[in-house]
Amino acid sequence: MKKRSIFYKKPVSACETELQDADRGLKRVLGPADLTLLGIGAIIGAGIFVITGHAAAQYAGPAIVLSFVLSAVACIFAGLCYAEFASMVPEAGSAYAYSYASLGEIVAMIIGWDLVLEYLFAMSTVAVGWSGYVVSFFRDFGIAIPTALAAPPFVYDAGAGWQATGAIVNIPAILIIGILTCLVAVGIRESAAVNRVVVIIKATAILLFIGFGILYVQPANWTPFIPPNTGAFGEFGWSGILRGAGVVFFAYIGFDAVSTAAQESKNPQKDMPRGILLSLGICTVLYILVALVLTGIVRYDLLNFPDPIAVGLNAAGADLFWLRPVVKIGAIAGLSSVILVQIIAQSRIFFAMSCDRLLPGVFSTVHPTFRTPFVATVMTGTIAAILAGLLPISVLGELVSIGTLFAFTVVCLGVFVLRRTGPDLPRPFKTPFYPAVPLLGAGTAVFQMIGLPLGTWMRFILWFAIGLSIYFFYSRRRQTA
Repeated sequence: MKKRSIFYKKPVSACETELQDADRGLKRVLGPADLTLLGIGAIIGAGIFVITGHAAAQYAGPAIVLSFVLSAVACIFAGLCYAEFASMVPEAGSAYAYSYASLGEIVAMIIGWDLVLEYLFAMSTVAVGWSGYVVSFFRDFGIAIPTALAAPPFVYDAGAGWQATGAIVNIPAILIIGILTCLVAVGIRESAAVNRVVVIIKATAILLFIGFGILYVQPANWTPFIPPNTGAFGEFGWSGILRGAGVVFFAYIGFDAVSTAAQESKNPQKDMPRGILLSLGICTVLYILVALVLTGIVRYDLLNFPDPIAVGLNAAGADLFWLRPVVKIGAIAGLSSVILVQIIAQSRIFFAMSCDRLLPGVFSTVHPTFRTPFVATVMTGTIAAILAGLLPISVLGELVSIGTLFAFTVVCLGVFVLRRTGPDLPRPFKTPFYPAVPLLGAGTAVFQMIGLPLGTWMRFILWFAIGLSIYFFYSRRRQTA
């Protein structure tokens, strides 16, 4: 049979028909509160508990607060565009599904492959941070986990390249991914229930850190607020704020994860936009407050650890000793929920791409009892566990950021294109201030991508070369007009 064009656009009506397919459908059990909590579960985690310290120490100093503001602005633009698409195309797949409906098959494949990079590396990044907090927590009680079994065997330095650390593998990071993969494979209802409890725990811990930590802020630690540039782009100064924004952008991908659960939402046309925008707004405020308090307690150049909040509490001294285990439990729980939601998101990306015959059909296999894409879930967990066990947090986090920014760029442009090519399509939610919002969303995302290191760009390009090879040598052969 004749192959269809690489620019074939999947009709929105076809997406709606597929949602009614009971044979391969997923359970519709998530309400608006569940979706908002899924977003909070994914957003509040690595950005506060892990990436903040690394980005402040390496790139922006106390001005990491401005990096969070810049990223938040870009996220608001992108979030409004996601909300419009989520109400129009309530299908598993997030930006992948939106691109298929607005920009064509090859762009959808590129974005789908980009989302694989985003989510797989995201959960691996967070798992490394989770490991750091678990090691710190047990150390407080006199239990030492050997570094050789709780650190990556390799690290990457921009000047020296890849270097061996002497460690063997990060076992705690592998362990948490394995446990949560099993939970996600069992069912979305059970996963959402666990996420609700975990979000309450970590939100309480964060509010306690802000409320008590602010009493130990030393304003001298905010001076200079924007450390002078070292002479290299991205190393402090205004360029450091830009690079920091690109790095911490990783922390905002939770609302993207909300959109992957569309086929498990009871009323996706209304509830998806609410869940996306509410979770984004709540978490942005908390990010800015935590960044201010953390860099006020500890000098920014002492925060380059996978558990910066723990470092901040240690610096506050004996008065906050009682809060250390509370916040660390909150961090451990919080990072667990992020990994949980990322596993859900990535497995649904595999599921959607498989349904469209861009990936092998086994990925769209739904368990007859649990009604979950269990093969895609197990594959997701296995790959992420390997990455988390072997790679350092800096490389993982920056790859996630560039993948997320690229996806946001395409979604924003997709809204612009679909408004022109399908002006009469029903839109339960419409992005306000069109065309300014989608164009500004795409522009700010590209602006932050420019600030990321060259090495990150090279790895990103290599990843896409692999994805395009899969498309032209495998996926195209399975597509017919």
